[in-house]
Amino acid sequence: MSPVQENSRWPRVSKFTLSACAATVAELVTFPLDLTKTRLQIQGEGGSRQHGGNVQPPKYRGMLSTALGIVREEGPLKLWQGVTPAIYRHIVYSGGRMLAYEQLRESVLGRSEDGVFPVWKAVIGSMISGALGQFIASPTDLVKIQMQMEGRRRLEGKPPRVHGVYHAFTKILAEGGIRGLWAGWVPNVQRAALVNLGDLMTYDTVKHFLLRNTSIPDNSICHGLASICSGLVAAIMGTPADVVKTRVMNQPRDSNGRGLLYKSSTDCLVQSVRKEGFFSLYKGFLPTWFRMAPWSLTFWLTFEQMRRAMGISSF
Repeated sequence: MSPVQENSRWPRVSKFTLSACAATVAELVTFPLDLTKTRLQIQGEGGSRQHGGNVQPPKYRGMLSTALGIVREEGPLKLWQGVTPAIYRHIVYSGGRMLAYEQLRESVLGRSEDGVFPVWKAVIGSMISGALGQFIASPTDLVKIQMQMEGRRRLEGKPPRVHGVYHAFTKILAEGGIRGLWAGWVPNVQRAALVNLGDLMTYDTVKHFLLRNTSIPDNSICHGLASICSGLVAAIMGTPADVVKTRVMNQPRDSNGRGLLYKSSTDCLVQSVRKEGFFSLYKGFLPTWFRMAPWSLTFWLTFEQMRRAMGISSF
């Protein structure tokens, strides 16, 4: 490999690694909120609300109630149940999406002559990079969702489906084959595209707007303001797709890997709205927002500081 090729390669490797490390830190800090959000979104769907022919009221009625219930009934460490596949996911997902977006911005789509990256290009770049990263990481997301629900299954007296990350992967492979590892990938990718539209596009646009139009320098204050905006927009854009994704991925499946409750993400969307109303699509919005806000803040501050420490230019 020539020196030129080596120099062009290692910055990309460094950016991928830094993205994965920053995402791991953010995931560890905010994972309990992700578990709370998942529990809120799952309750109320199909068979989980039927018992003896009667509709049962939801067990939890808010983020705090859900989190306290998990701690009281399952133990505080259960708030991090499923964190291992979540970290695996972000190594692939966040590392891939960040690297892909930056490459699209700098080399494929390109900035304007005045150095500005137009919003419409940011929309395209963020959705493509998010969808690509999530498609590759989809098997780890499926394992994470299933592991998060094991505590609830034990409380309901049901036998555990999985006993760890490796067992979850092998069980899915045995029941559905390679195709089973990508069960629910369509709503998965849809959600990732929308979340990245809110996250990457908003952060990039707001950050450089502040740098161009205010006296705020390229420091932690600028990064923090941009990350707060990106967390809010990402939650608004991504919550409906997140609800559909979680329900499709968590449903029981037949021997061929086909879902027994929903035929597709569209079918899940229609059933949820028809049976529970439009705002069922925003179940778990507050924990989603309360998680995305600190997640974005932690990720972007860590990511930007790591880049600076490694001598890589600001994002």
